[in-house]
Amino acid sequence: MSQHNASRIPFVVANWKINKLHADVAEFLDKVNGKVPAENVVETGIAAQDLFLSDMVRATAQSPIHIVAENVHWEDSGAYTGETSPKALKDIGAKYVLIGHFERRKFFNETDSTVNLKVTAALRNGLRPIIDVDEDMSTYAQFMDAEPSVAQVAAALAGVSVDQIRNVTLAYEPTWAIGSGEAASAVQAQKAAHLIRQTLAKLYSPVIAEQVRVLYGGSVTPDNAREIMLQKDIDGVLVGTSALDPEKFLQLVAIAQDPEVPEFNIENT
Repeated sequence: MSQHNASRIPFVVANWKINKLHADVAEFLDKVNGKVPAENVVETGIAAQDLFLSDMVRATAQSPIHIVAENVHWEDSGAYTGETSPKALKDIGAKYVLIGHFERRKFFNETDSTVNLKVTAALRNGLRPIIDVDEDMSTYAQFMDAEPSVAQVAAALAGVSVDQIRNVTLAYEPTWAIGSGEAASAVQAQKAAHLIRQTLAKLYSPVIAEQVRVLYGGSVTPDNAREIMLQKDIDGVLVGTSALDPEKFLQLVAIAQDPEVPEFNIENT
């Protein structure tokens, strides 16, 4: 981890989507509670359906695991049937919220402007956004030296202050890799993360850009995570299918703790 900025604590986030039933959630948490390191070593989060979040917060009250909402509305209250209030999420003890995931854009017509509304609403209520970026970074390859702005990043962060950006995490998930079983190569992931960090430097400052965490997501497994997390600008992973399995989730956390160690048993720490 020596090549990373020491202020960026590795972060492993499970995104369960609409998988698992109530009993499955309890079983998973029973298997991982007490087996993850302190959050100042590796931060861990689990994103689940809204109806499980309150129980998950209670079940992890003595654990460093953070509970993550998968979506949020941009108003604190009002006539928005079926939506989830950021104020209510904060009230039940959720700490993070995923915003702008590719599936939200594809299936529910989210746009850059609604993503920005949700980001600012989350921050206003003391929630920490994990903003998904699925932009095609290959279009920027020829402009690497010109430090272009990644459009989705710039749009999502409109109006976000220097103080607020410190509570934001960005996650790069190439559309073609999500659920495909084929992850981006470590080199591809690093190039995308570097472009995102360049955008942060342009929007804020190089110092701020070095403080914000950038994750990679898209067909992450314990087999490919080590090489990905060794990259200079990648601070962790956003994991779908593999994170449905508690043993694989713990493997990913162990890799994040020290990707330079080939075999690392988290239970021995």
